[in-house]
Amino acid sequence: MRSARQRLHTICSHVKWSKEQGRVNLVQTRSKVLSTDNINPFVKNMEYAVRGPIVIRAAEIEQELKAGKSKPFSDVIRANIGDCHATGQKPLTFLRQVVAICTDPDRLMDDPKYPADAKSRAKRILSSCGGQSIGAYSDSSGVRVIREDIASYITNRDGHPCNPDNIFLCTGASDGIKTIMKLCMTGEGGNKRAGVMIPIPQYPLYTATIAEYNACPINYYLNEDNNWSLDIPELKRSIQEARSHCVPRVLCVINPGNPTGQVLSRENIENVIRFAKEENLVLMADEVYQHNVYAKGSAFHSFKKVLTEMGPEYQDIELASFMSTSKGYMGECGFRGGYCEAINFDPDVRVQLLKSISAKLCSSVSGQAAMDVVVNPPTSSEPSYQLFVKEKEQVLGDLKEKAKMVTETFNSMDRMSCNVVQGAMYAFPQIDMPPAALEEAKKRGVPADVMYCFELLEKTGICVVPGSGFGQRPGTYHFRTTILPPVEKLKEMLERFRIFHEQFLSTYK
Repeated sequence: MRSARQRLHTICSHVKWSKEQGRVNLVQTRSKVLSTDNINPFVKNMEYAVRGPIVIRAAEIEQELKAGKSKPFSDVIRANIGDCHATGQKPLTFLRQVVAICTDPDRLMDDPKYPADAKSRAKRILSSCGGQSIGAYSDSSGVRVIREDIASYITNRDGHPCNPDNIFLCTGASDGIKTIMKLCMTGEGGNKRAGVMIPIPQYPLYTATIAEYNACPINYYLNEDNNWSLDIPELKRSIQEARSHCVPRVLCVINPGNPTGQVLSRENIENVIRFAKEENLVLMADEVYQHNVYAKGSAFHSFKKVLTEMGPEYQDIELASFMSTSKGYMGECGFRGGYCEAINFDPDVRVQLLKSISAKLCSSVSGQAAMDVVVNPPTSSEPSYQLFVKEKEQVLGDLKEKAKMVTETFNSMDRMSCNVVQGAMYAFPQIDMPPAALEEAKKRGVPADVMYCFELLEKTGICVVPGSGFGQRPGTYHFRTTILPPVEKLKEMLERFRIFHEQFLSTYK
């Protein structure tokens, strides 16, 4: 039943006042078909913290600064999202050269300024495109030679064969994650909804997608006291509690971690795989930060490699792993390049998967070309090799330095603790919130970490994301910050942060 207010709105939308004739005329207008009362309710349930209210306010402050409004800072430092180039990282020369030639081959293929290895890669990609143009649709799974290059990359990385037919290109890893998750839904409601196990803290893509698909989140807490490790007893607790109200179908793991920056040990990964087998779950491994490992003693192990080496009894586990051009040392977020490797899926399910991605035609072919450079970089015998290695090592070296700088700075602050940033591009410090601050936040009707981050933004121009946007244990308060700003800018940001934090503690002592 529609409310009286809605009925009145409909009636009024058909009435127009004519000033010239001084009377009311009935005209052919109508109310909007869609309103927030009748749109898909699951869309309304979605939240995406890294682009949420605090980011909207940051944009407003930027406009205020441009308009000349006085602030106690000269600029907004956006540390809310892993957008490398937006914070000043320069594109890799070789990657841009290959994509540029693919985009404009008639002018650039014979240009002497472009090296031969960039041209050879562009030719190879274009030869597999319809009409030898990246303006043509590709196969729904992606350009064949690019999938072959990805398969070679995975084979070399893991030391085990990879079938290019198990790979599909996607619009960033996010698109691939949503595609696989969509397959796992039950299509039913009530206690038969699909359950998706996600780490807490997690990347908001997962909670947003679960809400959009009307699935049930099964939260498992990472162990902050053990550098955000993934504990099997906690996995068992969470799945046992969930069985009464959903059908657990998926286990999502982010490694290296976002927002927590941890790198899982091989032993930890083996235990997770055993758990997935015992509980009959599809494994989804978000591995977009596989190049971003900094801490001594840490190393990236792919779930595909570990699963393969665990023996025949684990070779029936369905595993989907994801990679992207947006992270690593590339930081090419705007190209929206990504891939998914899906192994051990039933052949009939693979047919349905192909049908699902076919409905989207294909991912961006320029993004596919960028992904090809990531998996097929210059070799030591090629002319672009030395510059490529120099640029790559510069990016990763700076990130390593910044990871250490951020960890040490936050741990030096009173009432704040931060685990070592082993990998990825983020830190997730915990604030020991003063009781007076908790009381003030309660009066304002907001979580204390939200209050902290908004005050930080208004007083320093630093935009970070409250921990509540990622999930956290009740009674704890965190924020996520990227480590992406250039070294000198990051030093400035951390100094602004230190001054604010001291003032915050003084205010709420």
